[in-house]
Amino acid sequence: MLGIILIVPVLQMLVLVFAANFEVKNANMLVIDQDMSQTSHRLTNTFAGSPFFRMMGTTFNDEEADMLLKRNDADIILKIPNGFESELFRSDQTNLQLIVNAINGAAAEITLGYAQNAIFDFNKKIITETLGLAKIESVGTIQPVVRFWYNNLLDYKHYMAPGILVILVTIIGMFLSGMNLVKEKEIGTTEQLNVTPIKKYQLIAGKLIPFWVIALFDLAFGLLIARIVFHLPVEGNLLVLFSFAAIYLIGVLAVGLLISTFADTQQQVLFIGYFIMMIFVLMGGIFTSVQSMPRWAQIVDIFNPICYFMEVTRMVLLKGSGFKDIVPHITFTIIFGASMLTFAILKYRKRA
Repeated sequence: MLGIILIVPVLQMLVLVFAANFEVKNANMLVIDQDMSQTSHRLTNTFAGSPFFRMMGTTFNDEEADMLLKRNDADIILKIPNGFESELFRSDQTNLQLIVNAINGAAAEITLGYAQNAIFDFNKKIITETLGLAKIESVGTIQPVVRFWYNNLLDYKHYMAPGILVILVTIIGMFLSGMNLVKEKEIGTTEQLNVTPIKKYQLIAGKLIPFWVIALFDLAFGLLIARIVFHLPVEGNLLVLFSFAAIYLIGVLAVGLLISTFADTQQQVLFIGYFIMMIFVLMGGIFTSVQSMPRWAQIVDIFNPICYFMEVTRMVLLKGSGFKDIVPHITFTIIFGASMLTFAILKYRKRA
């Protein structure tokens, strides 16, 4: 238990935040340059100078390129057709082909976006050199200025760290409470508790409160690591976050106690707990936004407590949301906590 309390928070925050990211860098690019002109070389150099692409070289063989793509040696292929330069300067337009390895759909979409931006910048330079900057400005094109709210630099660590904090607190709360009660079953001390005059709710409270405090401590500890190591912004009031976490943890700890009433060994608690956790975490919105999920998954997520805590943590830390902004989340969490605690008390069999 000491390992779970002290080592797990440090490892999760320092390893998972770096490992679970949405950045795509050094995508392997292969170029099929059938034009071999000065303009095609300039386009190739544009990609070579980008930090998002690693140039594998140039080939003239489509079959070789397809083979490298199938072997996952190449992530994207840029095909420049014959007559690329002449067509561009004669008719002010030409064609290019981008072939992307889309086995990993998310990475493929990001890689394609980087490639399209690089081509757009190259195209802009060609137009500027051909028509002249003054003529381009006289056309009066719209130049949008984009500003991202709540995560201006699009730093994935600021997005992932709150999600990892939620998983950290949930795992520690659920497993510690469940394993503690089962451990007493294994060593036989549960029977000694059962013959005492204390009530069932008093016994459950005695098992819940210490780990409730420990889980809140781990939340503070993980938040401190995220603040120091990843410079995670704290825009909102931490009292809002910890108040919600205190309510949320009652339900999570009760789930652990409820599992322990069914299990006879700590191994069974781990198996059942991981089964539940995997479903809750993957549908909680840490990797995929809940709004991007199918409609049936969004309906299922109504009953997913991690989904609410994940959203509240990001809202408070990144947006600066207050109590009035999370009223629906608090309402569900209170209902969830009260239900799970009631089930845990009713399910526990105490024989005096």
